[in-house]
Amino acid sequence: MGLDAEIAAHGFLSPEDPVAISFWIISISMVAATVFFLMESMSVSTPWKTSMNVGALVTLVAAVHYFYMREFWVHIHSSPILYRYIDWSITVPLQMIEFYLILAAVQPTIGKGMFLRLLLGTIAMLAFGYAGEAKFMDAWVAFGLGLAGWAFILFEIFAGEAGKVSADVNKYVKESFNIMRLIVTVGWSIYPLGYYFGYLMGSVDAASLNLVYNLADFVNKIAFCLAIWASAKNSTRASKEGALLG
Repeated sequence: MGLDAEIAAHGFLSPEDPVAISFWIISISMVAATVFFLMESMSVSTPWKTSMNVGALVTLVAAVHYFYMREFWVHIHSSPILYRYIDWSITVPLQMIEFYLILAAVQPTIGKGMFLRLLLGTIAMLAFGYAGEAKFMDAWVAFGLGLAGWAFILFEIFAGEAGKVSADVNKYVKESFNIMRLIVTVGWSIYPLGYYFGYLMGSVDAASLNLVYNLADFVNKIAFCLAIWASAKNSTRASKEGALLG
């Protein structure tokens, strides 16, 4: 048995397996991001603290699941579909909460219906996506219904209540909201594309698909929360400078 094969047989990372390496790098990155967001939450103004802590929860939950997904891939070399959807079923609703939190911090009168609609779209998107991949229902029907859930989310953050409220907030909240909205639009498009080309069409192998999904999660979770952190820091700095000048 060659060295690389022996390494893989014992459940360790092989230098010949870039997918397993990506699982490891991203799991550690999620842990590091969690620590960073928790520490930084103590240095931002009060309206931003909850958003920073929720961001830390997003990366913490993802980190735990990535440790399990890494082991699953190393031992079986198969897509950890169930682990991914459990991860997404927790982290994606938390990301939807972030839209509500950053807007509610400056618009206390905003209705909770906005969050409930985002949550409804999220549940539909994930539930139908998993039902299709797990073969609980026709894959094409599930794909269409999952896309409808994502479209419902996009409508809410662009043309719905969330989109309308975001036009009347301060520049720091607007900057964060726009970046988060961009990630949900462009970054999230990777997942239905992976479902279509990898699962429905079978034109993408499991290794390539998981590598793309891993990189997508890295950007869509960490960059999403970094957008909130950047706006929180800028807003806090501006408030302190305003107080000093006042």
